[in-house]
Amino acid sequence: MTKLVVGCGYVGMRVARMWRRQEHRVCATTRSAAHADAFRCEGLEPVICDVLNPATLTQLPAADTVLYSVGHDRGAGQDMRDVYVAGLANVLDHLPTPQRFLHISSTSVYGQTAGEWVDEQAATAPREASGRIVLEAEQLLRQRLPDAVLLRFAGIYGPGRLQRREALLTGTPIVGDGERWLNLIHVEDGVAAVLAAERSARPGAIYNVCDDCPAPRREFYAEIARLLGAPPPRFIPPPPGTPAPAHDSANRRIANRKLRDELHVALSYPSYKEGLPAAL
Repeated sequence: MTKLVVGCGYVGMRVARMWRRQEHRVCATTRSAAHADAFRCEGLEPVICDVLNPATLTQLPAADTVLYSVGHDRGAGQDMRDVYVAGLANVLDHLPTPQRFLHISSTSVYGQTAGEWVDEQAATAPREASGRIVLEAEQLLRQRLPDAVLLRFAGIYGPGRLQRREALLTGTPIVGDGERWLNLIHVEDGVAAVLAAERSARPGAIYNVCDDCPAPRREFYAEIARLLGAPPPRFIPPPPGTPAPAHDSANRRIANRKLRDELHVALSYPSYKEGLPAAL
């Protein structure tokens, strides 16, 4: 079978490798010709294209399964809405319709702020601009491919991806409220969720992809500091007259029961306490 990964980054590359181990033909997009040789060394067939340049998308191959995992590269100077919404529309305009389309979305589409539990039936009314853009991309996909499966990922962490590691090592204070809830998923469990969705997801279904145990931010960063031998984290309010960080508007606990009950994902890292040692 042929698989296509559009956005072969932190999660996408790991999924691509798993598909290659299963002896599938795997095509993967990249904007950089320099990355094409690295993809070939992984056994992948590179497709050099840019979701914001429709002329480069004419060679997207037909695939049985498509994983759409395009993220926003802040360093590239591109507008987030252009990447998430216009880019997705461009791909759908040129992509042969697959049997299975898996879309990596985000729990930022939820807007609850009172620490309540949130499942896939909860209202999506994001307060942050980024969440509204992610939700707009979901809505576009629903209109164009109603059977697409939406995977709403919590914060992804793992080897080479630990937020605020350097700040903790240097004792730099964290601006924000340390008591607000943080929802997480170790990258290996995220990959397991993608593969399970390919096998078992109902057409058009939505799944929250997160671990079993939301954590107060203070506890999460304190554990990173302990493992690094760094000072305990310090949280401080924003300076007077400065708005609170955007992430401070989020305060909810994401439920993963549907992931476990319908897709039968057995998490290797059910909380950050198991996952952080494997990430360092």
